[in-house]
Amino acid sequence: MATGTSLPLHDRNRIVRWLVTVAALIFVMVVLGGVTRLTESGLSIVEWRPVTGTLPPLSDQAWQAEFDKYKTSPEFQKKNSDFSVADFKTIFWFEYLHRLLGRLIGVVFAVPFFWMLWRRQIPGPLKPRLWLLLGLGALQGFMGWFMVKSGLVDRPDVSQYRLAAHLGLAFAIYGYIVWLVYGLLRPQHGKPAPFVWALTALIFLQILAGAFVAGIDAGFIYNTWPAMDNGHIIPPGIWTEPPLWPGMFEDHRIVQFNHRMLAYLITLLVGVWWWLNRGKGAPAHLLALATLFQVFAGIVTVLILPYVPAWLAVFHQAGGLVLFSASLYALHRVRKA
Repeated sequence: MATGTSLPLHDRNRIVRWLVTVAALIFVMVVLGGVTRLTESGLSIVEWRPVTGTLPPLSDQAWQAEFDKYKTSPEFQKKNSDFSVADFKTIFWFEYLHRLLGRLIGVVFAVPFFWMLWRRQIPGPLKPRLWLLLGLGALQGFMGWFMVKSGLVDRPDVSQYRLAAHLGLAFAIYGYIVWLVYGLLRPQHGKPAPFVWALTALIFLQILAGAFVAGIDAGFIYNTWPAMDNGHIIPPGIWTEPPLWPGMFEDHRIVQFNHRMLAYLITLLVGVWWWLNRGKGAPAHLLALATLFQVFAGIVTVLILPYVPAWLAVFHQAGGLVLFSASLYALHRVRKA
């Protein structure tokens, strides 16, 4: 994007600060979403009230009313029937803060956006990109409720398909903002290198694969590394006993296997790319370091399951954002010859 060079410096810096703030809030939002998932708090609020749900219960009667609504959910009836109001408050606050932060992100994006539009401080080429971000943000709010709704019918968990869509859209929005910031700060000419495009696409695919692992708790089935099942790298019968479709999205063994194999492939390709570009500056080094940290966090998480400290699981999810940011940075900087 070449708009960075045509903007007055103070206008460009204002837009960059604004977009970086939104991206940072989305980063926190994704991490908080991971905490919400780990604490199984996501189904504690069974209604979608974008405006009236901004305030939490403020009295004992209000808390009891909210708890009575939760009692109608499959999660309470099948998993948490022994919960008291005090237990309910614990999971409620995680989901409430997650939704509140989502509202805050919407305000932090929309208010400055319309203000700068009115003041004519946004260049023409940037306007449609920002309108697109506004639309994607609204879609993400709907997708969050669409995901939660899947766990309020007959199963005490959300659909892994909707979870992957929700997380993938969050990463897409975050990545698009990061890409715009890179373009504003350092406009580039020429097309990005195809190999780095492929790496970035694989990393995004790995993020979706991780969502499926989380969505069906596939991480708990094999807790050894590098072997998976009794010394086997490839669990026996993994491709013959369950149907490949929809087994690759619903069978615990296949889902974890796919996540591991994608990690190996990405690590190999990043290593090769780093070796070939190690003398050409920061992009290769940053991407290699981010990959190594993420792989290390993933291995440690597997080895200490099922008793994973929340901070480690959150670190692994945050590492995915850092790795994605590093791949976008490499994609922005490295151009096709």
